[in-house]
Amino acid sequence: MKDILSYTIRRFGWMLLTVWAVYTVSFVLMRAVPGNPFSSERTVPPAIERQLRARYNLDAPPIEQYTDYLVGIVTRGDLGVSIRLEDYTVNEVLAEGFPVSASLAILALVFALSLGVTAGVVSAVYRGSVGDLALMGTAVLGIAIPNFVLASLAILLFVFIIPIFPAAGWGTLRQVALPALCLGAPVAAYIARLTRAGMLEVLGREHVRTAFAKGLPKKTVILKHVLPGALLPVVSYLGPATASVLTGSLVLEKIFALPGIGSHFIYAATQRDYTLAMGMVLTYTVLLFVMNSLVDLSYAVIDPRVKLQ
Repeated sequence: MKDILSYTIRRFGWMLLTVWAVYTVSFVLMRAVPGNPFSSERTVPPAIERQLRARYNLDAPPIEQYTDYLVGIVTRGDLGVSIRLEDYTVNEVLAEGFPVSASLAILALVFALSLGVTAGVVSAVYRGSVGDLALMGTAVLGIAIPNFVLASLAILLFVFIIPIFPAAGWGTLRQVALPALCLGAPVAAYIARLTRAGMLEVLGREHVRTAFAKGLPKKTVILKHVLPGALLPVVSYLGPATASVLTGSLVLEKIFALPGIGSHFIYAATQRDYTLAMGMVLTYTVLLFVMNSLVDLSYAVIDPRVKLQ
């Protein structure tokens, strides 16, 4: 317990340092890009642009903008007002979009774990069979095909040719099922390969051969003696898997017209909405850091030989 507490405190300190570094780099890069939030095809009169700059504190020196925004985040948790979405604060945009993105990510991970672990176990148990070759071949395709290409093919097949799912929208399970499947498919492919490799390694260990020699049922040996040890690589992959799901949702939310934070992120980047883009970058940074820390903790709990550092 003491090790977990000290590890958590250290990781929290590293998270603060990481968030500050990401904030600094993002601030510099946003200001270094040519143009500004008010440069568009429609020319804004200079007098109105000056008023808008004053309203959003963009007329202040860069170091003052950097300090004021950072102080607002640290002291009040205030991510500012969106420049392009009138009457919306970044906190309000996050509050509306985060449940959508979180639901999509959770469903995608549940699907990926269920399908990936099952396929990996079956493939390892029946190694060298036609089913093994078919499953691993499908896994290779799942890894090779980007999720946005898979989403386009899925829309063509399951929306227009075989109308099972709606093309877009949010609010029902049918509307979120197809994007979750497309988002989780590449992750499921990785998990299947990791599970198969872990299963094959554990199957060759002495205690497993001893269990078979004692006459234990094959199902009992696989589920009780083999699978727990084989899942350690899968647990270690959950951190990168979470990153893959979160970053992949940026494009899929746009394709399926989902009102999540991913679609707002793309909008902020294309419209040069400094405050909204910064809020999204910091949110994703915190989410990824927290999920990787939880994965490290769970890895130490599953395997007591692992020491937290």
